[in-house]
Amino acid sequence: MLEFRDEELLASVIADMIGDVRHVAVGNASPIPATAALLARERGKGRPYVSLLQSRKHNFFTDGGRELFDCAGQGRIDVFFLSGGQIDGEGNINLVSVGDRAKPRMRFPGSFGSAYLYFVVPKVILFRTEHSRRTLVPRVDFVSAPGTSPPNVYRTGGPMALVTSLCVFAFDAARKRFRLQSVHPSHTVDEVVGNTGFDFDMVKDVPITPLPSADSLHLMRGVVANELAEVYPQFASRIFGVPSPAKRRQSGSP
Repeated sequence: MLEFRDEELLASVIADMIGDVRHVAVGNASPIPATAALLARERGKGRPYVSLLQSRKHNFFTDGGRELFDCAGQGRIDVFFLSGGQIDGEGNINLVSVGDRAKPRMRFPGSFGSAYLYFVVPKVILFRTEHSRRTLVPRVDFVSAPGTSPPNVYRTGGPMALVTSLCVFAFDAARKRFRLQSVHPSHTVDEVVGNTGFDFDMVKDVPITPLPSADSLHLMRGVVANELAEVYPQFASRIFGVPSPAKRRQSGSP
């Protein structure tokens, strides 16, 4: 049996979800989605195009988020990734605060463009490595971006799935609910239920999340890891053992 890290499993799962699309964009502080996007590109031999907002090499935007939003509004981004300090069972995310807004118990970085991108990008994959009742809640304290909208609201985008450290949830927009799609190896359905604050649907026999293939691991540990080192040097070093660009320059390596 192939050995792999949890991060490699999650990246492989997300790459499978991306599918055959034209353009995937990845925001800031998202090393695992970035790994997945680059893996999908290597599998597709150059397709999809990948935009990493913190990268000089993998980013054709010259004006940061403004151009990203324009591109998304024109229908030229097919997949994006969102997370939140809280995510609830209707796919709502909270990037603002927990508790009374006047005196919050905790503050998050802020919504930025999440609400807009949630509406206009066809495939939005939610991602949260901490799977707990603190993060996956019955109802978010503040709706930074709604998972669904009333029938009279025009919306081309929304959540397709939620990937966590324990499992994969698929999202049913008609029912406004998540469905447990698979449980990661070495974890159980009872563990997922016990650590999830919202209700969700599931079949009687929930399958195990597919393992990364030998080819996927080879790509991630080779060309993908080297590409990641530009944007996420610590992640690439910790997960894949790739020296940072600074260390390469010091050693005289290309």
